[in-house]
Amino acid sequence: MAEVNAQQDDSIGELGPHDDEPHQQGFNDRLNWLRAGVLGANDGIVSTAGIVLGVAGATTDRTAILIAGVAGLAAGAMSMGAGEYVSVSTQRDSEEALLAKERRELREDPEDELAELAGLYVDKGLEPDLALEVARQLTEKDALAAHAEVELGIDPDDLTNPWNAAFASMISFTLGAALPLLTILLVTADLRVPVTVLAVVLALVVTGWGSARFGYASARLAVVRNVLGGLLAMAVTHGIGQLVGSRV
Repeated sequence: MAEVNAQQDDSIGELGPHDDEPHQQGFNDRLNWLRAGVLGANDGIVSTAGIVLGVAGATTDRTAILIAGVAGLAAGAMSMGAGEYVSVSTQRDSEEALLAKERRELREDPEDELAELAGLYVDKGLEPDLALEVARQLTEKDALAAHAEVELGIDPDDLTNPWNAAFASMISFTLGAALPLLTILLVTADLRVPVTVLAVVLALVVTGWGSARFGYASARLAVVRNVLGGLLAMAVTHGIGQLVGSRV
């Protein structure tokens, strides 16, 4: 029997997380940064490209394009930063409120909370005796963390940070917006539209691939989604600019 158990242990392999999977502490905040950064960069690229291409459809005046582009960049960066801060702050407030409630329940009725935790592990497929033993051991180590993970899906040591999201969104929006703005200003009038569209498409390929790479998702789907959305936005705004320009 001992030999069989040893063989079974050997078949399991080395204990611990896989090197290529996101088990490290702080992954939630990393995803928060990634989401805010990719959203900001994409919005900066597409919205500013739409603005400058729309104005370029109505006029060849470089000053008008510059003013519109800079105004869009500044307004967009502030809007993205403020929006991310408010959104993530609300999420964090909800997480902290749920954790406070769990702390109170653990303090006031620990036995009932232990039974609840064991029941949750039974629902996940453990035998009742094993579930109770697991619940006891995890409660002794860190009762709040055990309950927060199973009941709430929250890691108390890895709450979302609104300032991280706000700054990531603002900075990435500014960098993304700078690409179409500089491109359309530095290229001659007859090449402004095609060169800017090409630059934007390439940038969206990069951001789509980056979001998929760091978020462990499908790169092809992310790239196609980014590029098609950007092309649609640029086509619509440039067409509107041409229509308005022809009537002014």
